Amino acid sequence: MSGFLKIAIRNLLKGPTTDPYPFGDTFIPQKLRGKLKVDASECTACRTCEEVCPSGAIKITKNEGAYVHTTWYNTCCFCGNCEFFCPTGAIKLTTDFHTAHFQDEKYSFVTVAVIKETECKNCKTKFVPPSEALLKRAYNGIDIDLDELKLYCPDCRKKIAFERLHLWLRH
Repeated sequence: MSGFLKIAIRNLLKGPTTDPYPFGDTFIPQKLRGKLKVDASECTACRTCEEVCPSGAIKITKNEGAYVHTTWYNTCCFCGNCEFFCPTGAIKLTTDFHTAHFQDEKYSFVTVAVIKETECKNCKTKFVPPSEALLKRAYNGIDIDLDELKLYCPDCRKKIAFERLHLWLRH
């Protein structure tokens, strides 16, 4: 019996070795770059992701009292620049690779995150609160309540931090 015939009979007895997808779970590599997930509580609408996106898939628009972060998957090339350059870590690429959709859904196949503005506790101007990660980096070494700093706009936050630092240095 030839080698080919032995292999063919063995494979017939062994059964199929194909992936059960879409009828069962499939193997997804850990480093697969799939759809984006935007954490609106960490996003500061700085537009860095919009600038570094080579395909122009990300747009951040200003609406009444909020910024809207929209990703169009018809143009996204899943390069990962948005995740890599996001200063707050608000953007993560998931392992969700399901990007097939009907032709009539091509303009609505998007991910949307709403980043709400808040009012400054001191001067009442509207601003996007900073993320916890940015505050920790910016005010490292200063004895200051970060949750309190989130309530102030950037200008008021600078004044408060400067006053606290000045007091701390004098003692």
